[in-house]
Amino acid sequence: MKNIVLWFLALFITLFASLYQRITGPTHPYRAKAELDDIKISYKLAKTHESSKDYKIRIDAPNPDIEGYVIYKRHNTDELWSKLHMSRKENMLVAALPRQPCAGKLDYKVFLIHRGKEISLSGKNPVIIRFKGRVPLTILTPHIIIIFTALLFSTRAGLEALKNDADTRKLTILSTIFLFIGGIVLGSIVQKFAFGSIWTGIPFGTDLTDNKTLIALTAWIAALIARRRRHGRFWVLGASIITLLAFSIPHSLLGSELDYSKIKILAFPQKA
Repeated sequence: MKNIVLWFLALFITLFASLYQRITGPTHPYRAKAELDDIKISYKLAKTHESSKDYKIRIDAPNPDIEGYVIYKRHNTDELWSKLHMSRKENMLVAALPRQPCAGKLDYKVFLIHRGKEISLSGKNPVIIRFKGRVPLTILTPHIIIIFTALLFSTRAGLEALKNDADTRKLTILSTIFLFIGGIVLGSIVQKFAFGSIWTGIPFGTDLTDNKTLIALTAWIAALIARRRRHGRFWVLGASIITLLAFSIPHSLLGSELDYSKIKILAFPQKA
C-alpha cells in the first residue's frame, strides 16, 4: 500500500513539474487582454514558429475602425526596426513576419490604433519569437514520453531513498537508462531537426536544455556507481533532487540561438 502511495506521489510531482516547465518556458505564447477606448481585445502572440513559413500575426478586432501595424527586427542586432501595416480580413487584423533560419529570432511589437489612440500589445518590451525546423512526431512523441518517464522513475527513486531499508537498484538503473535514451539520444535528434545541430551544450555551447540533461545524467551515473556504498541511497536522493531541479528550469530557456553576425542574409528590409 505504501508503494502505491509513493508511486502516486511521484506521478503527481512529475505532472506538476512538466506543467510548470511548459507554462513558464520562453516559448509559451504571450497571452493577454487589452482595452482600447473601452473596446476589449484578447490576443495571443507566438514565441516560436516553424522556419519553413512566415508567422502570421492575427488579432481579433471586430471593430472596423481599429487599425494596426507591426515593427520588427532580428534579435540581438543593431538593425533599424522594419514596419508592417496590418491588413483587415473580416474581423481579423493580419500581418506576416518573415520566416527565419533555424534558431533565428525576431523581436516584434504589435500596435493597435483607434481614433488616434495607440497601444502596444506587449507594452514597452518586444515579444521574441524563435524559428525552428519541424520535428517529426515519430521522434518528438517518444522523446517526450521517455524523458518524462525518466523523471517519474527518478522522483520515485528519490522517495524510495528516504527509507532506511531502501532498495533503489532497479529504479536507479531505469532512471539512468530512460534519461540517456530520452534526453541524450532522442533529445539530440530533436535538436538536429529543430535547430540543425545535434549537441549545443558543453563543450560546444551554452544551450541550457542540453546542459541540464547532461548534469542530470552525470548525477545518475554517479548514483549508479555509488549505490552499493554504505550511504549509497543518499547519492540516489541527490541525483533525484538534481534531476527535479533541472526539470524545473523552464524548457528552452537559454536555448539555441542563431548568431546573425556570422551569416549573411540578403534583402532583409530596414525601414525605420
